[in-house]
Amino acid sequence: MSTSPEQRNIVIIGGGIIGCTTAYFLTRHPSYDPAKHTITLLEASKIAGGASGKAGGLLALWAYPSNIVPLSYKLHAELAAEHGGEKRWGYRRIHCGQLSAKGRVHSSNDKANGTSDGVNGASVSLQKRDKAAIGKLQAAGLPKDLNWFSPEAVQSYYEMGDPSTTAQVHPYHFTTSMAELASEGGARILTNACVTSLSTPNNSATSVTYTDTTTSTSHTLPATTIILAAGPWTQRLFPTAPISALRAHSVTIRPASPISAYALFTEIALPSTFGLTNTFQKSKRAHTKDVTPEIYARPNNEAYCCGEGDTLVPLPATTADVQTDDARCQDIIDYVGSISDELRDGEVLVRQACYLPNVQAASGGPLVGETGVGGVLMAAGHTCWGIQNGPGTGKLISEFVFEGKARSARIGGLDPRKVL
Repeated sequence: MSTSPEQRNIVIIGGGIIGCTTAYFLTRHPSYDPAKHTITLLEASKIAGGASGKAGGLLALWAYPSNIVPLSYKLHAELAAEHGGEKRWGYRRIHCGQLSAKGRVHSSNDKANGTSDGVNGASVSLQKRDKAAIGKLQAAGLPKDLNWFSPEAVQSYYEMGDPSTTAQVHPYHFTTSMAELASEGGARILTNACVTSLSTPNNSATSVTYTDTTTSTSHTLPATTIILAAGPWTQRLFPTAPISALRAHSVTIRPASPISAYALFTEIALPSTFGLTNTFQKSKRAHTKDVTPEIYARPNNEAYCCGEGDTLVPLPATTADVQTDDARCQDIIDYVGSISDELRDGEVLVRQACYLPNVQAASGGPLVGETGVGGVLMAAGHTCWGIQNGPGTGKLISEFVFEGKARSARIGGLDPRKVL
């Protein structure tokens, strides 16, 4: 792309983490001149309305792809330090591990009767402080502060990351904060602006047309640079992009008592008698023998729990139209509750679903860089690591726009032109 200082109209499509961090870093680039450059972000519904607001928010130096992870992980720490991320979006360093356990079966009135692990009348807190229970947890390899799981359930634990390699943010607060900071820096953020077409005559970007869904009116913006950051919706605007959509469900729970700062990948073997509950909605689906929910403890006594993905419902028009399957959410609640009384007896705060963008190509993803169409860049297909790799992607795209190439990392393997 050109590096000359002429007038530029930069249009970003997508108000998730990739679009918002791109807008942020464009406004922070040394070459950005608000007298010559306009930056407009178009979002079809609301900022962080999709996966960027409903993800786990795990950050890790051991994530993928390795050519962008170190840069993005470093930028997360710098952004938190500069903008008060610890308070503003829950940035903190954490432990991460793999936990194997056997699920337990509870009767529907266990919670009401205060029973735990089949011991009538025993409170959760006393159960965890019992010497025999602590001994079982330590024998399974659990750290002393990871004491919010049933001693009878846990089989093994090994650490995947520590606070030197692993951190977290609250994805919704981080994404919306990036949008707010970009706006303060000079970017224009438009929500309820559903893009309908890109104009690229002579294989070069000239404009973007969108519909204001609040008024049903159509508008066209001049565009010298178009940045496609629409996650799984990217293919609808650039049909050759090999990006598919995977629906994922999650819940957030306020535990019955405070839990320590861990992100956990679990493997739970369900008993053959694992059945239905009546705490929210009885599941009509058969359970598999082994399930793998993820559990992320968050600040302010909250746990984020997610389950496996599905492709049962096609990608809807916008994030506002995503359907949540309450039975799948209840499954997640039952799974994590089968190994933790703090989670089972906690308050379910949110049941939700979103769509993750997966690159269907041997090279994997994400796709970051030029598309072969003049002035059109792509930054999409980040799978479950969008929050982790958002800052790095945003910075690299700002370099493509103002310097003509990526300078902060070697990302030739992510070149969209290899698969488009």
